[in-house]
Amino acid sequence: MSKVAKNLFLDPAVIEHGAAYGRQHGTTLSRLVSDFLRGLPLEAPAHPVSPAVQRLLGAALPKGDTTGAGRPDYHDHLATKYGSR
Repeated sequence: MSKVAKNLFLDPAVIEHGAAYGRQHGTTLSRLVSDFLRGLPLEAPAHPVSPAVQRLLGAALPKGDTTGAGRPDYHDHLATKYGSR
């Protein structure tokens, strides 16, 4: 597999942190970055989130609103009820 050089602009402390991690785990900074980038999903997950996560995500929505479409109305309701800043 051929490799291509790319310029990345990173904070020097981040580079040192990654290099130290690499030394501790027997790998290189380049390998760490490559493995991280390779692991990024390009598509939405094929599986839905668990029911517990759905409940947590839905906790910020008005009751019965599963799409988030009523969120602005709910924010207006809260601003009226509690006063806006």
